[in-house]
This record gives sequence, C-alpha cells and structure tokens, in this order.
Amino acid sequence: MAGMFQALALVRAIALRGSCDAPAARQSLASIFRIDADSPADVFGGVGNLRLGLETLIAQLDEQGTRDIALTRMAIAVLRLERSLAATPETLQTLRDQIQGMAGLAVQAEAGHIDVAARLAALYADTLSRLKPRVLVEGNAAFLNQPIQVNQVRALLLAAVRAAVLWRQLGGSQWRLLFRRRQYAMLARGLLARCTLDGS
Repeated sequence: MAGMFQALALVRAIALRGSCDAPAARQSLASIFRIDADSPADVFGGVGNLRLGLETLIAQLDEQGTRDIALTRMAIAVLRLERSLAATPETLQTLRDQIQGMAGLAVQAEAGHIDVAARLAALYADTLSRLKPRVLVEGNAAFLNQPIQVNQVRALLLAAVRAAVLWRQLGGSQWRLLFRRRQYAMLARGLLARCTLDGS
C-alpha cells in the first residue's frame, strides 16, 4: 500500500510542480520489473526506499493527517483499475509479457534513464489506459502537457497499479483499507520509525 501511495505522491508532485523526488521515482519504476522478488519489501529494494510512501500513507489515513483529496481520488481509481485488470486476463498477460520483455531495462530504471519512463508510459497507454476507470490526474496543465512529464506520470501510474496488484495478492482489499485505516496508519508509523532507526 505504501508503494502505491508513493507512486501517486510522485504523480501529484509532477502534476503540481513539474518534478518529483528522483530517488523515490527510480525505486517506484524499478519495482515494476521486480516480479519475482522474495518479499514485498524486496520489490522496492527495501523498506527504506518507501519513506515517501509511508509518510503519504500516514497523512492520508491518519485521523490527524493532512489529506490530499485529489490523491485520495487517484488511489480509489487505481484500486478499481486493479480490479478491472484482474477481470481482463488477456490484458494482464500482455502486461506481464511486455514487462518481462523489458527486464533488461531494470538497471536503467534504477539509474533514472528517461527512456525507461517512455517505454513504460507507452505500455500503460496500450493496456491500462484502455480499461475503466481512467485515473484522472489533476494539476498544472503547463506540466501535464509536456511529453517528458506525461511519460513520467503514466509510468508512475503503472507502478501504482503494480503495487495495488501486489497488495491484493497479500490479502488487501478496499473494504479492509476503509475499516482498518487506523491500523494501517499505525503499521506505517512503525515501518517509518524503523527506516529512521536504520538510517535508511
């Protein structure tokens, strides 16, 4: 769940400011290629690489948090899109095949090469953007009309859906998120504290 919120927080940053936390974005994009990782944390290269996601998750779920309503809407759309993807096996298989075919780009993704974002954005446009619901990104049109930013946004939305798929595989659901918000926020605080103690 922190992985999904991290990708969406990065999308919001690009939409509002035209740029985002580059190291966090590299890990979010690299997570797309880590299909057979040993643990959920390994998908993101360790819990320390999810600091932004954990902070965003706490802000969105905690009763004292400063919620970003636009981000909440995107999160709901991504969770619903994941359900649409699960109900469309051919699209799911196409995604898996294409991502495995790009496995050689994983190192470039971690290095932040922009052509990786362009490839992932094209994959998103050819697959997930054809399913419903569409994930609407609110922000500054001056940024959202720039090809480089559009590619980053689409690639990060693909990362968000990948994280949602992983969360669902681990037993997550929208109802569980709704009714256990406080528990999720507490768990996120614990993980964030561990990141700080580890110096991550």
